[in-house]
Amino acid sequence: MSLIPRHLSSRLSEALATSRIVNIVGPRQDGKSTLVRDLLMSAAYVTLDDDAVRRALAEDPHGQLQGLSDRAAGSGLPVVIDEVQRIPEITFSLKRIVDTDNRRGHFVLTGSSNIFASGKAYDSLAGRVSTLILRPLSSAEIHQAGPCRLLDAVADDPENPMPLLPQPKPFSRPDIIDLVIRGGFPEFRLLSDRERADRCTSYVDSIIERDISAVHPVRKPDAVRRLIYQAASRTGQEINVQALAQDLGVKHITVSDYLDALTRLGIVLRLGAWSSAKAKREIKAPKLHFMDTGLATALRGEDADSFGITADPAAFGALFETFVFTELEKSLPFLSKRWSLWHWRADGREIDILAEAPGRLLALFEMRATSRIDSGDFRHINWFFSEGPGKNYRGAGFVVYLGSNLLSFGTGRIAIPASMLGAFPK
Repeated sequence: MSLIPRHLSSRLSEALATSRIVNIVGPRQDGKSTLVRDLLMSAAYVTLDDDAVRRALAEDPHGQLQGLSDRAAGSGLPVVIDEVQRIPEITFSLKRIVDTDNRRGHFVLTGSSNIFASGKAYDSLAGRVSTLILRPLSSAEIHQAGPCRLLDAVADDPENPMPLLPQPKPFSRPDIIDLVIRGGFPEFRLLSDRERADRCTSYVDSIIERDISAVHPVRKPDAVRRLIYQAASRTGQEINVQALAQDLGVKHITVSDYLDALTRLGIVLRLGAWSSAKAKREIKAPKLHFMDTGLATALRGEDADSFGITADPAAFGALFETFVFTELEKSLPFLSKRWSLWHWRADGREIDILAEAPGRLLALFEMRATSRIDSGDFRHINWFFSEGPGKNYRGAGFVVYLGSNLLSFGTGRIAIPASMLGAFPK
C-alpha cells in the first residue's frame, strides 16, 4: 500500500524550523507514526510501545533523553519519541534539555493525547512547544488534492465566493457513501466490511486498555466501551448527558468525565453552540460528532447496503452531517484566517454548521443527504442573514448535497456537491 501524502507535512516542516519541540497529537492509528517514521528524517527514533525503552525512560528520563539529544547533535535532525503519552512525566527532563540546548527542531513527540495538558505532566513547556493535530485522512488527502479551502473563498469574497470554487469531481451517491463507510484511518479503509468491523472492535479495546487511562482514571471500562458505541450511534446529535447516564447506568459526572477523555483522545468532537445574545431561546447544548465516520459505521454494524435505495433516507443524514463537519474541521489549520466551527438552533430553526472568522464573517452550512435541491433548502440560511442574528454579519450560505453540480440560488447562496470538499487543487 503506497503512502498517502499528508497535508500536515508542510506544517510540520514549518514547526521544526521555529520550535524546539514539535508535539503531534491525534487518535491511535491515524498515521502519526507513519508521518514521523517514514516521511521525516530523524537522528533517532524510539517508541514507548517498546517495553524496554519505556522502562529505561521511566527510570532515568534525563539520562536517556540526554543520550538521544547528544546522538542528534550536529546532524540537524530531530529526536522522535513515539507514543509519548505513555510517560507524561518526562516533560520536566525535556524542559531541562531544551533550556540548555535551544536548537530548533530538537524533539518531535507523538501521542494519542497531549501530554502537556495532562495532570501528570511536570511542566507545560510554554513557548517551547508547537502542537499540531493530525486527524484521520481527509477526503482531499484520499484523492490527493489540496486542503479544502472553501472557507478561504468566503474570506476572499464573502458576498460571492462561487467564482473562487473549483469544479467538483463527478461523484455519485454510492461514491460518497463508500467514502463515509470506509472513513479515514489509513490501515482500515481498504479492508473488507467484515475485516474493518473486526479491526474497529479491536481498536476500541486498545483505546480502553492502553490510552484512556493516560487521560483519566477508568473505574468502569465497560461503561467507557458502551459510551463509545452510544457516541457512534448518536453522532450528529445534541448531547444529552443526563440521558446518556441513564442509558449507561452510571452517574452524570462519570459520563462527562469519560466524554472529556474521549475528546482529548480525538475519538469524538463536541461542536459548541453559537450564541448571538439576540435570538430568543437559543439552544446551548453542544453537538456530538464521531471523528471518523468509518469507525462509527463499523461500530453501528452498518455497511453500504445499510444506505441503499430501499433504506430509510434519514438513516444516512446524521452520518453525512458528521462527514461534512469533520472535513471542514480538518481544513482549519491550512486556511488563511482563523475560523471556528459551531452549530445553532433556536425557535424551530437550525444551522447545522456555522463557521465564524474575525471581522464579523460567517459561513453557514446545511446538509441534505439527497441529490435533489431547491431554494427552500436555504430558508433557514436566508432568515438567519436577513432577519436573524446574522443580519449584521457578512458571509455566505451553503447547502452540501449528494448531487454533481455546483449551483447558485442567489448571491452568496450556493449548493455544493459533497465531492467539492476534496476538489481543491494542491
